[in-house]
Amino acid sequence: MILIGQCDSPFVRRVAIALRLYGLPFEHRTWSVFGQAEDIRALNPLMRVPTFILDDGFVLTDSHMILDYLDSLVEAPMFPRVEPARHRALNVATLATGLAEKAVSLFYERVMHRETSATWEARCAGQIGSVLVALEADRTARAGPWWFGDRMGHADIAVACALRFVADAHGAVVDLTPHAALHQHAKACESLPAFVATLTPFVPPA
Repeated sequence: MILIGQCDSPFVRRVAIALRLYGLPFEHRTWSVFGQAEDIRALNPLMRVPTFILDDGFVLTDSHMILDYLDSLVEAPMFPRVEPARHRALNVATLATGLAEKAVSLFYERVMHRETSATWEARCAGQIGSVLVALEADRTARAGPWWFGDRMGHADIAVACALRFVADAHGAVVDLTPHAALHQHAKACESLPAFVATLTPFVPPA
């Protein structure tokens, strides 16, 4: 299996972390959607990462789809297979990936446009703030070491990866300090070997 993309992307990183936690062998090609755009396009018409090549050559083009596939390979998947635990974990992960998507949108609005849209910036910032409040409340209500008990899951990973990206890309304008539960959650995640091994400094595209 081949994972394509750089781990400064929260979407690539969550897949790389899952692969390491599952102990699944993979090749990692740290291609950039800017520097290797045509190479990625040849595999993924969306021209985005993560792009994931299976052993039979089939290509998956979305982080959630990739994780769903990885879960099918193991006996103890990090998304629950039964309800209601499954949809509750998926909901937290969806909020986290939505947070990351809005953080990416806000970043590109600020660096790719000579004249930015104040309306769009405010909308993205408002969505980021609302998700942080919702995730903080949810995590505060849970006493376990991880979001849904004693075992780390994909929701935990998604939140930590999103928070790292927000801090790296928007640390000067998005204040994470009021969110104590999220801060502690991210700290616990980032101390683990799989997170340390995939931590990549965020380098804005030129």
